[in-house]
Amino acid sequence: MLSPKKPKYRKQFKNLRHLGGTETRGCTLEFGDYGLRVMESGWITARQIEAARIAMTRYVKRGGKLWIKIFPDKPITSKPAETRMGSGKGSPEYWVAEVRAGRILYEMTGVSEEVAKEALRLAAAKLPLKCKPVVRSENIL
Repeated sequence: MLSPKKPKYRKQFKNLRHLGGTETRGCTLEFGDYGLRVMESGWITARQIEAARIAMTRYVKRGGKLWIKIFPDKPITSKPAETRMGSGKGSPEYWVAEVRAGRILYEMTGVSEEVAKEALRLAAAKLPLKCKPVVRSENIL
């Protein structure tokens, strides 16, 4: 699963999902011909990113090329169950990627359009946010 090799700080503030507005970076297809765009803001865990990647590569039978354009770099901490209040912050449990609406999560090339759309649909089913497939228009150079 994806996680940073050596984070600068072990724990971060949660920011309580204060992700407003739409994304301005990473909104266009850069590498592939087909992509998966997220339509709402939120967190995506490293496990969900990996599950969607596996679903896509299994459907295309390891054909084509796939790019993952998000990275989980925010640690989420939690304290053990039935622990009293106090005694500091909990230990890091998992990693998430903060995404805003409009961000391209995955890009794909080297497969036909109907295979790519079905693979992206299967990947979107593994993610907690609404997503839609996008296609690079042929007339743009």
